[in-house]
Amino acid sequence: MRITLFAVGRLKAGPEKDLASRYLDRFAKAGPAVGLEFARVAEMAESRASSAETRKREEAAMLDKTLSEGSVLILLDERGKALDSPAFADLLGRYRDQGKRDMVIAIGGADGLDPALYSRADATINLGSMTWPHQLVRILIAEQLYRAVTILSGHPYHRV
Repeated sequence: MRITLFAVGRLKAGPEKDLASRYLDRFAKAGPAVGLEFARVAEMAESRASSAETRKREEAAMLDKTLSEGSVLILLDERGKALDSPAFADLLGRYRDQGKRDMVIAIGGADGLDPALYSRADATINLGSMTWPHQLVRILIAEQLYRAVTILSGHPYHRV
């Protein structure tokens, strides 16, 4: 299953981008052994519309262009379900085992996600109940993707 990370906002050069890239590179190298492939990071500039609702709609339209037919859509949202790392790995493994070809994990912009996305998402998860800066969310989800691969493969990276 190919996994795309969709993000509203661009990550500038610096230590945050380097760390996110490091984990995504680890994921890309280890993932194929367990049937998970890193497709790409699809970044889009934040909408410059005057209202939050319009910005969210425009950003959702860009996300729509990233989704292929039958893609699994996972939203990252503070109101989503909290999962521990093994449960996140299990979620990825279940979609892979169902024969899903593509998954998009979406990070919304500063205004959040368009309400229409929630009804069509396959899952909405959070990375904790605190609010995280966009740069840290990228690092957290990149690390969790790598950790999921190590859990699925039985590698000792994830120690319980």
